[in-house]
Amino acid sequence: MSFDHTHRYQGASSVNENRLLLSTAERAGGHPEFFSGSLTSPAESATALLAVAEVAGKRYYTPPAMLAALRRPADPVVTSDGERLRFESFSACCGVYARYDLLADGLDGDVQGTGTTNVDVNEPLRKALTRIGAAGDLRLRVGPDRLVAMTGEEALIEKRVPLPQRWLRGFAEVQAASARTSPRIQVGAAEAVRFLRGLPRHSGRAPLWAVQAGSGLRLTSRPSPRAVCLAGTERLRGLLPLLRFVRGLVVHGPEVDANSRPAPSVWEWQLSTGRVVLALSPELSRGFSGEGSVLSSLSEEGLTEDAELIAALRVGYDVAESAYFPRELPFDPAKIESKHPRLKHARQLVAGGLVRSEVDGTAYVRSGELEHRVTGTRCTCQWWTHHQGSRGPCKHVLAAKIYLRGGQMQQTA
Repeated sequence: MSFDHTHRYQGASSVNENRLLLSTAERAGGHPEFFSGSLTSPAESATALLAVAEVAGKRYYTPPAMLAALRRPADPVVTSDGERLRFESFSACCGVYARYDLLADGLDGDVQGTGTTNVDVNEPLRKALTRIGAAGDLRLRVGPDRLVAMTGEEALIEKRVPLPQRWLRGFAEVQAASARTSPRIQVGAAEAVRFLRGLPRHSGRAPLWAVQAGSGLRLTSRPSPRAVCLAGTERLRGLLPLLRFVRGLVVHGPEVDANSRPAPSVWEWQLSTGRVVLALSPELSRGFSGEGSVLSSLSEEGLTEDAELIAALRVGYDVAESAYFPRELPFDPAKIESKHPRLKHARQLVAGGLVRSEVDGTAYVRSGELEHRVTGTRCTCQWWTHHQGSRGPCKHVLAAKIYLRGGQMQQTA
């Protein structure tokens, strides 16, 4: 399901001799160009860009109900913060988030402004990037009207591309998940390459766990302190073309112990002039867009007027610098609320008079034939029992929160 917001490409992509003019989505305000200049490590940057674009075209898990209705892959999002360029994408299943941070050392030119746009990485551009060697040259001009890449490929494209609603939810969820991690494993280039080369093509549905082993890392079947979850080794193997550029690897994860459930992980592959970051969902069958960690925030009254909250749901999080970064995205709280099943059902439960509470704050929510007891963030429903809060609040907890907040507002009034 896609957001109604549509990115409009301002002109047709075209080729003039060895310069490919690739149209990008239009943006209101800001400098006409985010960056203009050369890339100092053209082969490295071309390979990293291809890796991010490849993730956007991959689906690592397909629910049975979707086998007959697979959607077209979306286009990477490009953001300039005035110092660097970031290229971001999600896999079609939303279980993998990829980002290439092209840092200041990788840019020989002017980063002239801030802004975000969608870039149509089409087949001619992919082929051109593939052919860039160590002695090649790659120049970019990135702005709201086009991306100019110095290549020898010819193409002509003009289209409008909807930004998937799942990506908007996914950006918020990845930011929240990444901010809860810290560095757990760090290895140099040789060990990082050895690990990536040695990964099995498929690891099955049961998540594995990566642990530091001397100067390297290894995989185990059970969690332990400082271990990092790795669900689906095939989700990392897409970075094999980057091997010759890898300078090191830092693996980030939340704090775990021997009894921990699968958790998100962030894999930071360090390059000479940038880094490629992959965030992986806890299980192959789980997409970031459905994790629900921001549901409590979305359930608040007055969300539309809360500029700080809306801004927080649009920023990204950089694990390498432990800092948030800005990203300009369309955001319509009313539509996001209506499209999120748990929040939608919670509001329906409250509106239907199916929630009651006691003096101590305990709430009871009737859903179907059953009445569930909600205490704080805990619920007696089967969904909560299975996930134990690892995928955000259930609809009954959300309904109780909305109901109790309404009662408090009435008492205050």
